[in-house]
Amino acid sequence: MQNLTVLGTGVLGSQIIFQAAYFGKTVVAYDINDEILGKLPERWEYLKKAYKKDLSDATDAKLDAAVARIRPSSDLADALKDADLVVEAVPERLDIKQSTWKQVGELAPEKTIFATNSSTLLPSDIAPFTGRPNRFLAYHFANEVWLHNTGEIMRHPGTDDDAFEAVAEFASEMGMVPIRIQKEQPGYLLNSLLVPFLNAGASLLVRGIASPEDIDKTWKIATGSPSGPFEIFDVVGMMTPYNLMKDSENEEERKFAELVKTEYIDKGRMGKGVGHGFYDYE
Repeated sequence: MQNLTVLGTGVLGSQIIFQAAYFGKTVVAYDINDEILGKLPERWEYLKKAYKKDLSDATDAKLDAAVARIRPSSDLADALKDADLVVEAVPERLDIKQSTWKQVGELAPEKTIFATNSSTLLPSDIAPFTGRPNRFLAYHFANEVWLHNTGEIMRHPGTDDDAFEAVAEFASEMGMVPIRIQKEQPGYLLNSLLVPFLNAGASLLVRGIASPEDIDKTWKIATGSPSGPFEIFDVVGMMTPYNLMKDSENEEERKFAELVKTEYIDKGRMGKGVGHGFYDYE
């Protein structure tokens, strides 16, 4: 498979786009309007600097060639017309994902395999809306995909074996380490481990136990980990924890979502990708 279409050009969507293009795939970057797509060149410059900093083989020529393989589109039919694989990275709401996939299922070629990058939702809750549930699965990326290059491929009970293996092969071809998850699990492997850790940090903050800096410092010194929970929140970006926690049944999670909105999102401190979150970045 050569032609990838990514639906959604946010923090993670743009990383998926750039990573695939860097490894030679032809990529269509779809979003809902040209105003959003107009911001992508700035995002490519940010990612080019990150790749040069972190990857020894990231030359200017290779990075420029990656950008040249990316085509933006705000026309869904146009974005899907040649797709071998579609990866959806739209906001983490079940209704948005279901309605998106209904449209995609009606427009995509018969050959196309479908994958959601949902962090928490089960593929079986989305699959019926695609019109081809046997060609649908979940393909999950960690943030900073060029460094943290696991590609978690999770099937649902109706996923065909050949589609599952085709996405695993595609993951390898775009520089990822394919992790095959044979049974649906909310949060895959990574988030099943990560989310309780992040929630513990959020709880300590909203209960006034300590500052983000001291929470992170404690974890890093005591465990040797390179990042604490609030540094990870900055990498993930503020919209993801806000969307996941704002309607939670857990009061502390709702309080954290409100804090994130008023003190960070409303002030433009969206995370590391824009240079400001819980921390300031050069």
